[in-house]
Amino acid sequence: MKVVIAGAGSVGSSIAKELLSHGHDVLLIDEKPECVGRSGLRGARWLIGDACELTTLKDAQLEEADVVVSATGDDKVNLVVSLLAKSEFGVARTVGRVNNPKNDWMFDDSWGVDVAVNTPRLMTALVEEAVEIGDLVRLLSLQTGVSSMVEFTVPADSHLTGRTLGSIDWPLDATVVAILRDDAPITPSNDDVVEPGDELFFITTIAAEDELRAVLSPAAAAAAAQVRQESLDAESGAAGFPAAAESPAAEPDPLADSGATTAEGRETTHASQSPSA
Repeated sequence: MKVVIAGAGSVGSSIAKELLSHGHDVLLIDEKPECVGRSGLRGARWLIGDACELTTLKDAQLEEADVVVSATGDDKVNLVVSLLAKSEFGVARTVGRVNNPKNDWMFDDSWGVDVAVNTPRLMTALVEEAVEIGDLVRLLSLQTGVSSMVEFTVPADSHLTGRTLGSIDWPLDATVVAILRDDAPITPSNDDVVEPGDELFFITTIAAEDELRAVLSPAAAAAAAQVRQESLDAESGAAGFPAAAESPAAEPDPLADSGATTAEGRETTHASQSPSA
């Protein structure tokens, strides 16, 4: 597989090292020539230049790449590289590194990103996966945010214990893809019986995650719904205070004043023209 990596910093070099050890053809693009000497990568090809420039990407023969990885420390660069790779060169697969979690929403198919790698989110998922038993943990977003890989560790008192996978009414958009039991992966089948401590891995649409959570752990689903409702209530209440303080009714209406003055003026004129005056 031919892989082009934009950015030869610590992240890009680490990715290249792993891919090279697996026998892949790797080309790294970076503006700094000194990266070649300090990387210590043997077998990698190099191109010194700006990955945001079309001429550089043409020199890299991006149209022949199977995957383009944008791994620089600048989110703007990663977005531009992904967009050019997808729109100008028709690269089948693009992977974009998200440095600032606030920019995560931009890393989707509109910018040519097939897979967004958000390091803080991945670390959070791994922490939750290690400590959260009895709740659904999202490990990775797939297909530009449409689907995800999630994990569920079966608690000792789970209502699923002793049931076969085939007897459980899973959501239509969720599929069990693996079971990890006693550190050994198992290919799931309908006849497999759920045991306490099993780690169940699913591919599901993000929209179906709540349904899946309700099947796996009704109590956790109810608690999550309550937390979301409390958060919405808090946001609604916080948003209501400024609105009340800045209500237009608390300020004089110039149009109303103008109308009242005009009306008074008409009454005065009418009174001055009255024969009784």
